[in-house]
Amino acid sequence: MNRKGAPNFTAYSAGSQPKGAIHPGALRQLELAKLPTAELRSKPWEEFAQPAAPRIDFVFTVCDNAAKEVCPIWPGQPMTAHWGIPDPAAVEGTSEQIEKAFREAFFMLERRISILLCLPLASLDTLAIKKEIDRIGQE
Repeated sequence: MNRKGAPNFTAYSAGSQPKGAIHPGALRQLELAKLPTAELRSKPWEEFAQPAAPRIDFVFTVCDNAAKEVCPIWPGQPMTAHWGIPDPAAVEGTSEQIEKAFREAFFMLERRISILLCLPLASLDTLAIKKEIDRIGQE
């Protein structure tokens, strides 16, 4: 999102149960996609629910477990949608199988981001945007 959506969007990533370090498979996939990783860190999503947090317009949960969890109260009441994907960090197997899981997750999210960026957001009302971001999560 930071690459394709700039300057209109700034994306942040956080987890409901961060592990304290970014999974090496995730870093590898980002590097293969030529995306910067130097500033990335593992962090809890509560960091973005604080009053001094950056303004957030959309919150997308991607882990199927997160969809069942109680999310923080987000300042500004952003739109939320679940864009579930199989958790690549949960994959056990060969290094090739793990790399494939991260690649598939990356491309699934990249496709959804591309669809979001094609929406005429300025001409849609709030209800229509919510309907569209929910639909994207089903693709």
